[in-house]
Amino acid sequence: MGEVYRAEDTRLGRDVAVKILPKEMSADAARKQRFEREAKTISGLNHPNICVLHDVGSQDGVDYLVMECVEGETLAKRLEKGPLPLEQVLKYGAQIADALDKAHRAGIVHRDLKPGNIMLTATGAKLLDFGLAKPAAPLMSGATLTAAMPTTPVTQEGTVVGTFQYMSPEQIEGKELDGRSDIFSLGAVLYEMLTGKRAFEGKSNLSVASAILEKEPAPISAAKPLTPLTLERMIRKCLAKTPDERWQCASDLGSQLKWIGEAGTPSETGAAAMPRRGSLPWMYAAVGAVAASALVLAGFGWWSGKTAREQAVVRLSVTRPESEPILTRMGPALALSPDGRRIAMVVAHGGDSQLAVRDLSSFEAKLIPGTEGGSTPFFSPDGEWLGFVAGTKVKKVPVNGGPAIELADAMSSIGGAWLADGTIVFNPGMSGELMRVPASGGKAELAARPEGNQDVLWQWYPETLPGGDVLATLRTGEGPEESGIGVLSMKTGKWRTVIEKGEYAHYSPSGHIVYPWRRDPRSAV
Repeated sequence: MGEVYRAEDTRLGRDVAVKILPKEMSADAARKQRFEREAKTISGLNHPNICVLHDVGSQDGVDYLVMECVEGETLAKRLEKGPLPLEQVLKYGAQIADALDKAHRAGIVHRDLKPGNIMLTATGAKLLDFGLAKPAAPLMSGATLTAAMPTTPVTQEGTVVGTFQYMSPEQIEGKELDGRSDIFSLGAVLYEMLTGKRAFEGKSNLSVASAILEKEPAPISAAKPLTPLTLERMIRKCLAKTPDERWQCASDLGSQLKWIGEAGTPSETGAAAMPRRGSLPWMYAAVGAVAASALVLAGFGWWSGKTAREQAVVRLSVTRPESEPILTRMGPALALSPDGRRIAMVVAHGGDSQLAVRDLSSFEAKLIPGTEGGSTPFFSPDGEWLGFVAGTKVKKVPVNGGPAIELADAMSSIGGAWLADGTIVFNPGMSGELMRVPASGGKAELAARPEGNQDVLWQWYPETLPGGDVLATLRTGEGPEESGIGVLSMKTGKWRTVIEKGEYAHYSPSGHIVYPWRRDPRSAV
């Protein structure tokens, strides 16, 4: 859409890149608007991995941008020589993710992330060409996809914009875009950096679009057997067909890439790439706590949506060595993943508490590094992350390994709920308030406080309900006689009591609420 010249800034004695829109193109309103949008977009993004804009102007009818002159070669040029070493993939991938996170937090979607728009320099990767970027908004559909695919990918002009080999499914379909579209594109770029091949290929735009919408790329391990399984899973999550199944923010993806890079790049495959420290045998008998058992039985008793006649009764015992018991004194000790495949638990380990996760297809549980001192676990909707409280912080950590990330302060929180919209609601410590914080991180803010009663407190921990509401126990005095189980609407902030004189409630997917009918720990459920 324009021409770029190398020039000298005589005032400051530096080389710059001058991008101009020729006069004949200035007459094209769409090109001119795109050019102006790039200037406004870059001017608001100050990040070491984004090309710097120095100046913008117009002279003799020619519009121009003066930008940082980036020394190096594009990733597209580098890929002509073959795939990159794993450590470079991790380094550059994390830097690009950080740059995207900066743009997304400013409400900007790049929409044309591809190797040709990434410059590799002596200091790292630089994200270029925001000419197609704009605030997330619906795209018009109707572009022709049947033209022959050019040898060199170029940005398609028309109502669907971007480069087809790296477009997300929603971008091809002309749907509304958000930052998760760029995450898909970054997944395609990472795939190509590792394998030297494009994730989605075809002989025409139509066949490429069809592959993106309907097919999965070949396993990375088929081309690069020594690729860590954790990294391959991360990229597959980037390339999920639906946005809700991808990484929900670029910062999480960047943190994962940095973690793998910091942990080294072992020449291992499969499970060998996962941390082995803390693998715990569960074949020895010990007694779990009643509260923990109630949670597991509640989850499994009503796991499927079948009728009672069709269901088989499922019973599960979670046992521990006496030297490393499940810790119930710190609040809820167990959490069941939304798909019923995993249990997270708080266990005693090394004189402190720590979270462990057990796949129900296995008799073995694994300690989760970074969760030392943790309590009150709760899963993300996709079951891939664990939220928890450690000290005075609400944190999250990937189930399959990665760094723990701080999200918010909580003086003495007793747990939280991870909502489908990417919000975490938590009890900051037996107060009359519930707080919320984005799962991607940010400032915690008040989510709800019952109207007209300043003496109430939220007891136990909140749980997510279908539709985004929250199940909680509200206490107005001492003991269960002055407590009530109810539903809090996150949209209106209104509280509705469902069960009077009840507490310690759990929700089952069948639509039932499970709770002890009296406080005696020997009580039936």
